[in-house]
Amino acid sequence: MTDGNASAAPHARPDPPRVAWRKEMRERVIAEARSLAAEDGWDRVRVADLALRAGVSRPSIYKEFGDRAGIGRALVEHETDKFLIGLAAVLDTHRGRLAPALEAAVAHSLEQAAVNPFVGAVLTATRGGTDALLPFLTSRPEPVFSSTRRLLCAWFGETVPQVTEDRRAAAADLTVRLTLSHMLLPSHDPGATPSHIARTVCATLGA
Repeated sequence: MTDGNASAAPHARPDPPRVAWRKEMRERVIAEARSLAAEDGWDRVRVADLALRAGVSRPSIYKEFGDRAGIGRALVEHETDKFLIGLAAVLDTHRGRLAPALEAAVAHSLEQAAVNPFVGAVLTATRGGTDALLPFLTSRPEPVFSSTRRLLCAWFGETVPQVTEDRRAAAADLTVRLTLSHMLLPSHDPGATPSHIARTVCATLGA
């Protein structure tokens, strides 16, 4: 006799042990790479140290990430996802209110630059004359700044749909560039920065 629940959707199968191990190993390596970059800067991160901290072999790391640059790219992509989730939440909290949302979004981004040890390590390295991680942040596939621009463009499309697409794109680009400039070179009155950027972007939008 057939069980009446036989037609129910089956539960998702767990990953095979090898796949599960790879996922866990990848997460450990990225976490330790983040920690090492925050402590000493990306320039000083060595695969040998990373392997020791993560408890895996160097060949395993190279097989998973390709090379040291692959680790950096994976690290930036991981941090980008976290940043975008937080930024989207801030914008959603102020949905329908253009200027307050922009102020909150800029303030959130500047705060992340101040308190996030990984972001801080990147900015410190930049101010010190090295840009070892900046290529991953600006020109590699799915970089954080391009992803942020796309997020802002989509949000502007919902918030100010009457504004032309070109102006929304220009406003998104301006928001990112101004915020980044203040991350790298904070103003003498950082508390006023979010409102200043918000006013400038609103003027660009004509809103």
